[in-house]
Amino acid sequence: MANPVTHFEVLGKDAAGLQRFYGEAFGWQMQDVMDGSYYMADSGAENAIKGGVGAAPDGGGHVTFYVEVDDPAAALAKITELGGSTVQPPMDVPNGPTIALFADPEGHVVGLVKGM
Repeated sequence: MANPVTHFEVLGKDAAGLQRFYGEAFGWQMQDVMDGSYYMADSGAENAIKGGVGAAPDGGGHVTFYVEVDDPAAALAKITELGGSTVQPPMDVPNGPTIALFADPEGHVVGLVKGM
């Protein structure tokens, strides 16, 4: 099975400001799913990757894309063998998918997702 990119996130200091910026810049529909701290973004285009725009937990900011996998723990094991490292082990998002984060050999952080 191929592992498609199925989700993206844009996180920063001002969730409402980022939501407004991306919504207006690209005409994305934004749905508040976490009391103003996280919005689901939908372009409305068929087969488009959906994403999230919100507040970064550490107050910083970053952009992450998520690759869909059947087993995040197994994917992290393979990634470690290939020179990457685990940033966040698999965790279940309340009412959502299982996610994990890894760093590639150069330090770029990428997400894994099961159950989107």
